[in-house]
Amino acid sequence: MSNVPPLAPALRRLAARAAARAAAWQPRLDHAVRTHAAPLHTLAARAAARAAAWQPRLDHAVRTHAAPLRTLGSPRHTTLPGSRQRAEHDHALVSAGAAAVLLAGVLLVATPGSASAQTVLPTTPGSSAFTVPKVDVPSAGLVQVAGPSAYKLPDDGDSAQQSVAVAANLLPFDPPAPEPEPAPEAAAEPAPGPDPGPAPAPAPAPAPAPAPGWSAPVPNAPTSNPYGKPNRSYAAGYHTGVDFAVAPGTPLLAVGDATVVSAGWDGAYGKEVVLRLADGHFAQYAHMSSVAVSAGERVSAGERIGMSGSTGNSTGPHLHFEIRTSNRYGAVVNPIAYLAGHGVTNF
Repeated sequence: MSNVPPLAPALRRLAARAAARAAAWQPRLDHAVRTHAAPLHTLAARAAARAAAWQPRLDHAVRTHAAPLRTLGSPRHTTLPGSRQRAEHDHALVSAGAAAVLLAGVLLVATPGSASAQTVLPTTPGSSAFTVPKVDVPSAGLVQVAGPSAYKLPDDGDSAQQSVAVAANLLPFDPPAPEPEPAPEAAAEPAPGPDPGPAPAPAPAPAPAPAPGWSAPVPNAPTSNPYGKPNRSYAAGYHTGVDFAVAPGTPLLAVGDATVVSAGWDGAYGKEVVLRLADGHFAQYAHMSSVAVSAGERVSAGERIGMSGSTGNSTGPHLHFEIRTSNRYGAVVNPIAYLAGHGVTNF
């Protein structure tokens, strides 16, 4: 015995439900007809024509697939593969699926409010963010990705297109005109002052700098034996001067304005020159190779008085230089400190 309910009553109930839904949409449809009569008349005519075209197919589906659907009630385990009952059962299953798909398409087309039943009309003024009655610019927060395309409502002339608004991001950009630069104000002329009189005479050129009053005996020469170094071979028990390591024939200079006390041979000192300086001290130059001054002669600071050498008690070319407080052996002071006190630094 088949457990499948009759298909015809189910289809009738489905048709009654569709009719009830259409009746519910009737007030909205009447309003739409009054508002947009011409486009909706066309829509209604198309819907009626489409429903009439599908009606024979729906009746044929009911007659054709009613009997095969009854065979779905037979238990599948009672049919064997390859048997007539199994073939009828599979054919009924496929036919039922096709009928369901066909019926769903019919209802989708015929039911108001479904996606396929809607007709998109051109946007009317005021119904969109981009259509306004007075062509105002939409809100600044709206962004439009493309400009609106031209359209025209039926029997409406150009009024619809004139209501199209364009979002601010698509409006043409007109850069502001540069502000004119203010005219430069004429500089105020200074008020005339008192007559300055003749220009002052140029200042006289500075006088040349005086010659240095002090000098190193051998400028920039290195020292090889400092002052005051203990040594038992000396009669005083220490080195009484400072030795400058210079080659033979190096010019020796007067360390200040002075008078030559002696110039010539002096035993262990070899050839020597002794100068009496302006402050009463004595400067001694020893182991010279030649002498260029004579006793009693006046010399100036930086003047050449002879050449260096290695005469007397000497182990090699050098200048032994002393500063004495009196002209005798052992009455000495540090020569480097003495000359530095007079501004001499080029040792």
